[in-house]
Amino acid sequence: MKEQKLSLRTKLGFGVCDLGGNLYFTVIAFWLMNYLTDTVHLSAALAGTVVMIGRIWDAVTDPAVGVLSDRTRSRWGRRRPYLLFGSVPLALAMIFMFSVPSFLESQMSLFWWALLAYCLLGTAYTVVIVPYAALTPELTTDYRERSSLNGYRFVFALFGTLIGAVAVLPLRDAFDTVEKGFSAVGIIFGIIMALSALVTFLAVREPEHGTREIPKGEGIVASYLKVFACKPYLLITFAYVLHILAITIVSGIMVYYFKYVYNNEGATTLALGLLLIVSIPSIPVSVLISRRIGKKATYAIGLGIFAVALFVFYFVGEGVGTGGALLIFAVAGIGNGFVFPTPYAMVPDAIDQDYLDTGIRKEGAFYGTWTLLTKTGQGLANGIIGWMLGIAGFQADIVQNAASLGAIKLLLGPLPAVVFLLSILVLIFYPINEERYNAIRSAIEAREAGRGGA
Repeated sequence: MKEQKLSLRTKLGFGVCDLGGNLYFTVIAFWLMNYLTDTVHLSAALAGTVVMIGRIWDAVTDPAVGVLSDRTRSRWGRRRPYLLFGSVPLALAMIFMFSVPSFLESQMSLFWWALLAYCLLGTAYTVVIVPYAALTPELTTDYRERSSLNGYRFVFALFGTLIGAVAVLPLRDAFDTVEKGFSAVGIIFGIIMALSALVTFLAVREPEHGTREIPKGEGIVASYLKVFACKPYLLITFAYVLHILAITIVSGIMVYYFKYVYNNEGATTLALGLLLIVSIPSIPVSVLISRRIGKKATYAIGLGIFAVALFVFYFVGEGVGTGGALLIFAVAGIGNGFVFPTPYAMVPDAIDQDYLDTGIRKEGAFYGTWTLLTKTGQGLANGIIGWMLGIAGFQADIVQNAASLGAIKLLLGPLPAVVFLLSILVLIFYPINEERYNAIRSAIEAREAGRGGA
């Protein structure tokens, strides 16, 4: 039987939460390292260490929240309560992260404050985003409708990314000190993130779970480890972690490139803004293309476009100046539009394969693991930036030595480009296409019909 299409209200309401989710993601990916080194005045090596330790903490919280949401029972469903009760703590944690206490002066006191703030923010984000992401396979089981749902979601996500990319520097510079400016960023963005979660809570209704078996009595660690038995999930997750590793290196180092190579920090906003503006119309194009050639091929094309743009930029970027850089990053924006929604439309298909194999629904465990590994890729990227700059002798707000400039150029060129290509290599082995997915759904429906008739 053909599944009923989702309403426009559901698609729009579902998408809104990721405006706040990607606002968080963008601020962490694009600005956190720069904030910690140039405003908090942590050394680059300590700043990178903060991010990496935070990812170790996520290894506990992300799977735990996912499994807990699988087992939650409430009048609002399994996932929506986390959006309701997690929204305010998320706003408060964002404010704390970007309001460095003035009485902290030593490197170690700043390090411990930054680590605490970052772990609290990461936990608050997890409480909202893992149950939110777990809604995706529950709202629809239709192969193409999932692409459409995620298309709506990632239009909002791109607007969140655009705000995070282009508004930070103007907001920071609107105040008499950068510390006050970043505090304002934390307050404004924290409120937006909380409101976006609340809108989705109010607009979306969870479907009835019916006969689906929910894991009970199983330890969190056991539930977490079982997701790794699903080969399609492992492949799409590994490909996406490589993608996130590469794109976070690009976004995190870009402000350093424009500040220290071009001597034009303000142009960072133009480059990021142009890349993201071009990405927005590319999203619906990618949805249409995926219907013709499949999700996997569409994803690979986007990764390839981004990789080629970075190789070109490495060889000609310094010579063509900011004008040429804007053009190159506009081309990269086409690839970004393709890679933004597509993996999120592929993960639910892999989860359905696991449901067919095991008979147990555990979307929260899958998305808890997904969020953990995504943030691990992001944390590793920031760690790589910090450690490479530290080894090269980087010091904030001075003319950089040749080694530091060389590291910055590698980080905005061949290093992430190669990682994008590795992601494509992993994707080659991803087995689920539309034909196979339809067979998966038919088998699931036949089994559930048998249960209903029993």
